[in-house]
Amino acid sequence: MPELTAHVARAVAAWAPYPLAMRVRDELGELFADAEFAEAFGSRGGPGWSPGQLALVTVLQFAENLTDRAAAHRVRHGMDMKYALGLELVDPGIDASVLSEFRTRLVRHRMEEKVLDLLLTALNDRGLVKSGGRQRTDSTPALAAVRNLNRLELAGETLRATLETLACAASDWLAGAVPVRRPAAADRLVDVILSAAAA
Repeated sequence: MPELTAHVARAVAAWAPYPLAMRVRDELGELFADAEFAEAFGSRGGPGWSPGQLALVTVLQFAENLTDRAAAHRVRHGMDMKYALGLELVDPGIDASVLSEFRTRLVRHRMEEKVLDLLLTALNDRGLVKSGGRQRTDSTPALAAVRNLNRLELAGETLRATLETLACAASDWLAGAVPVRRPAAADRLVDVILSAAAA
């Protein structure tokens, strides 16, 4: 854990309820070892993100009901996530696509339950859950819920990008095809943007 990250994150956290991500790091330490995912992540190729760190991001993403884009934003800008992951304050974080690729690789190597099993083992070792209780749930619905969020976000982003392209290329056609009522101030703003784009 970088000393500056720990100092700044704790100072920021003192002004609000202590964040879940920081509690996880404080109480469970480095929860997921990269060696646990060695079967799915080879040693060849350029250096990438640690599978253990990606597993922790995935757990926190699910706990806070975040999309991949929101989780990547939190890793890039959130002091609590930098603290939980043991990152330098200036670390640029990850691209949202890395999370989807991580989950896909786990599924491809039949390791869907690995993250859940490791988490439950750590919680059980610290007496936070009892073995044989009803706390254990299948991780498949969790992966499916995150995958559905990915697809919904992808569809929304595709629609947004398409409409932006049409607004520049065929604004008259778009205005007729997609009737949108907007105030006069918004019309003036759109005209300024379109004229700037044409210049």
